[in-house]
Amino acid sequence: MKDYIVRATAANAGIRAFAATTKNLVEKARCAHNTSPVVTAALGRLLTGGAMMGAMLKGDDDLLTLQVSGDGPIRGMTVTADSKGNVKGYAINPQVMLPPSKAGKLDVGGGVGQGILRVIKDMGLKEPYAGQTVLQTGEIAEDLTYYFATSEQVPSSVGLGVLMEKDNTVKQAGGFIVQLMPFTEDSVIDRLEKNLSTFSSVTSVLEEGKTPEEMLELLLSGLDMEIVDTMPTQFWCNCDKKRVEKAVISIGSKEIKEMISENKDIEVKCHFCNSAYTFTIEDLKELLKKSR
Repeated sequence: MKDYIVRATAANAGIRAFAATTKNLVEKARCAHNTSPVVTAALGRLLTGGAMMGAMLKGDDDLLTLQVSGDGPIRGMTVTADSKGNVKGYAINPQVMLPPSKAGKLDVGGGVGQGILRVIKDMGLKEPYAGQTVLQTGEIAEDLTYYFATSEQVPSSVGLGVLMEKDNTVKQAGGFIVQLMPFTEDSVIDRLEKNLSTFSSVTSVLEEGKTPEEMLELLLSGLDMEIVDTMPTQFWCNCDKKRVEKAVISIGSKEIKEMISENKDIEVKCHFCNSAYTFTIEDLKELLKKSR
């Protein structure tokens, strides 16, 4: 199944909802960063949440950044998404190994620890919007649920999941975001809460072979769901040598001179996708001219 996001409304526009399947993009992130299983799960959840939140953006050039900073061994993760379904991200420490949680699952909360979730939306205004909340569990879904309720005052339910194969590749990944619009009737809220209480989990629903549309049908059962649109989503990085050149120039002429004096080519890697760019001594001399 290809990765994609579904957008829907229900209860006469009293509810808006998103669901996604993201196995391929999470696997691509795993390969790019060579992440351990617990980091694959943590970063995969954040990438999936970011992709769906990116789909909420209105403008073609709008960008969303999710930053998780914690005192756990993963230390932190950053994900960036646009409004077209493109998402990228990385973990500070991609190789963390932890024993399973008490529930026998990958211990994402233990890997992330206690800390902060920051959400930055760059919508072409003078200043980007930034919201910050304290991590509730470090399990990502609950943290995004809390963020929506406190920073955006939108009652929401977020579900995210990554299931690994025995060979540590990604078996399933996906998620949902269900949000109540203002003045939703109590009967609608009651029905939604009942549906959420009987919903098993994102990965078990995907393991049953269900699509994001069918996931939303379970979550929004009896609430007159209407699919608004679907869009592909992918792990995609817009880095290229020109962008990396700018980053090298920005470190200043003193550092570039030191690199040249070592008389060796340098390799610069993109944080987000781990692509490597080589700069020869001649390249560095050209960049030195531009840095002055």
